Amino acid sequence: MNELKSIPVYNQFFTKKEIAYLPEILGPDEHVLAVISGYLDGNTWIITLTPKRLICLDKGMIYGLKQREIPLDKINSVYQKRGLLLGSVTIQDGATSIKIDNIDKNCLTPFFDSLTHASEEYKKGMFQSSNDVDFGSANQTSGADEIMKYKNLLDQGIITQEEFDAKKKQILGL
Repeated sequence: MNELKSIPVYNQFFTKKEIAYLPEILGPDEHVLAVISGYLDGNTWIITLTPKRLICLDKGMIYGLKQREIPLDKINSVYQKRGLLLGSVTIQDGATSIKIDNIDKNCLTPFFDSLTHASEEYKKGMFQSSNDVDFGSANQTSGADEIMKYKNLLDQGIITQEEFDAKKKQILGL
């Protein structure tokens, strides 16, 4: 609860049960970046943004739980619409989209900004970590230099296309 009070976007309209249940869903190293409440699938849900995922949670009146999650790397686009008092956010994650209505307009833009920023940062981190290739020290030739050397041999007719492809796969570790 202390973490929720310290974040810039926090609206608990009709979502006290969901907020109380939220710590059971979060991972041990996961923290909350933003929270809003909105109308989804005929009920009021809490929408929670973490550095890894977007969690939509609806705890039933007496029992039951509905939970939807979208990993941040799966979010393709986010769209917001503001009205006089309320607004909505639509999140596209490939083949499906989720539209969350009746969001307090004062919470809408900060949540939207937090979501787009977190999604971009998550994807950027994934892209950088997947492209971290160690080509050794500066005294050694890089993988790209090795491939160019074999490409020149291919262009000169010294090696065949099959030999070039095999060497390229070997250098790239495929």
